[in-house]
Amino acid sequence: MIDHGRFTVTTGAKSLELGPSPMVMGIVNVTPDSFSDGGVNFGVGEAVATAKQMVADGAQIIDVGGESTRPGADNLTLQHELDRVLPVLIAIEKAGLDTLISIDTRHALVADQAVQSGAQILNDVSGLQAEPEMAEIAAAYDVPVIAMHWDQQRDTAVDIIDEIKRYFDRTLSIADTAGIGEDKLILDPGFGFAKSLEENYILLRRLNELTSFGLPLLCGTSRKSMIGKLLDVPPLERLAGTLATSVLAYQAGAHIFRVHDVKPNIEALQIAAAAHYGPPKA
Repeated sequence: MIDHGRFTVTTGAKSLELGPSPMVMGIVNVTPDSFSDGGVNFGVGEAVATAKQMVADGAQIIDVGGESTRPGADNLTLQHELDRVLPVLIAIEKAGLDTLISIDTRHALVADQAVQSGAQILNDVSGLQAEPEMAEIAAAYDVPVIAMHWDQQRDTAVDIIDEIKRYFDRTLSIADTAGIGEDKLILDPGFGFAKSLEENYILLRRLNELTSFGLPLLCGTSRKSMIGKLLDVPPLERLAGTLATSVLAYQAGAHIFRVHDVKPNIEALQIAAAAHYGPPKA
């Protein structure tokens, strides 16, 4: 069995203690066109209500995103993205929720404004490789970065795990040059992003190989097409598949799970952790 180790990811007055106990991040997409929840949290009130319920259900991080990255999504101007996410970030912070807030963006300007509006973690789907300023902003504000693998130009003849390792080597080099410490980094292998159905399941099966970086891992498989295509079910009927992938990812060494359905995932992961390490002592 894999040992999850123990990691402390520092962020301001709080810190993420990652190890045997799985941590769940709740997804709040402030978009009209996300693949499974587009429009659900488009208004500030709806987004804050969703965040409150997720925290009540046990989410320790709330991830706010204003740009859909699904295939075929409309292009979004930076101003539109800012107009979507900033009011929600400010409102969630004012609500006084006992949680960390993450901003899901690949744009440095949005990241900069988001941190000033209450975000404490940067979640960059481009792994710090789309805009050089992203790493500089993370270093300047001294905030953690979730760096995801997403390479649409990669050589698909190369083994997917080898490709992800090569990509993350570049990410870590960028982070080091910018002065981002290892206590600020979390790696996300990017399930569903420029990967075939077969590659997604190879990644799930061999996820443990990415623990060689010695950094915590985040996995986001919630409601994704790797589940829908396999089971032939629409996004809102992919909970069972999501729970299976969350548990398998945990067993392979993942620490944080980015999901739409917080409570069921927490319960499934609690069972997995008890099987792995034994139930909590009374």
